[in-house]
Amino acid sequence: MRILGIDPGTVNMGWGIIEANGAHTTYVACGVLKQKSGSDMGQRLLFFFNELIDIINEYIPEVCAVESPFVGENIRSAFTLGKAQGVAILAASYKGLRVVEYAPNLVKQRLSGYGHSSKEQIQAMLLLLLNMESLPKQTDSTDALAIALCHHMQEHIDGVIPKGH
Repeated sequence: MRILGIDPGTVNMGWGIIEANGAHTTYVACGVLKQKSGSDMGQRLLFFFNELIDIINEYIPEVCAVESPFVGENIRSAFTLGKAQGVAILAASYKGLRVVEYAPNLVKQRLSGYGHSSKEQIQAMLLLLLNMESLPKQTDSTDALAIALCHHMQEHIDGVIPKGH
């Protein structure tokens, strides 16, 4: 199964694709879609939509895992990120992909066993689990890979443990 992970943002949107076959996972591609923070929000969101469509057309994932916004002290920031998340969900749905959302703490929990792991701990697990020699320099793309890998792990858990138990 090919999984597209998306780390939504209104200036930088990370994306990552992995291939999962049973317990075996491999890195396929990743990157960051970048816009200027002062530019028109509508134009930025349209750019992200079009770029995600191109990525989906090129890599043909079967499912899209999107990180849900973290609602901490700054609710305005969560609402703004929700716009980018909505665009990611729309692009994936437009292309017929199943879309699932994961909270940041669940992504960390699945990858490291601890929901408050550091970025460095998550990156170390990505290197190990995706058998990569090095990680991309942009953390938005590594976050997206972590989200894709979280989905694969969650699917495995759901297959082993029946729902409702």
